[in-house]
Amino acid sequence: MDEAELLGFTEWMVGCERALLRSAYLLTGDLHRAQDLVQEALVKVALRWPRLRDGDPLAYARRVVARDHVSWWRRRRRETGMAEVPEVPGTPGAHGRGTAASSDPETALVVQRALARLTPAQRAVLVLRHFDDLTERQTAEVLGVSTGTVKSQNAAALARLRTGAPELLDLIGETR
Repeated sequence: MDEAELLGFTEWMVGCERALLRSAYLLTGDLHRAQDLVQEALVKVALRWPRLRDGDPLAYARRVVARDHVSWWRRRRRETGMAEVPEVPGTPGAHGRGTAASSDPETALVVQRALARLTPAQRAVLVLRHFDDLTERQTAEVLGVSTGTVKSQNAAALARLRTGAPELLDLIGETR
């Protein structure tokens, strides 16, 4: 990567790192795991920057974060036999980073607990659709699935939240 490409990558990275960290945190519920996922995604984008810079590098980075998290979760579940997301006290607030509701710890805790009730696929769809405001098509592209899968995962996630965490639906603007 030459100096101009490095500068372009750095500017892009500074502009999107916070949004990626927020999404990764919402996916994982763990600040340290989220930071690791974002760093891994940024490295992968940097390695492919000449090909990605004129396209949509943020979509590629989101895809890396989501897929790497689901892969990690599946490996961990096989290794430990557990399928629950660990609860981590507190929310990412250091250095101005955090969830959409990091200024309100109670709301952030509601979000974290509600998202922990979902499967990794449902959680990824819900975060991308409702917190990152991606369309169904964009979400499908990021996750590498069909639009129908996005629709069914979203519906299943919202149904699960309607019964188990209706307070989260108020945050994302869904009706009960």
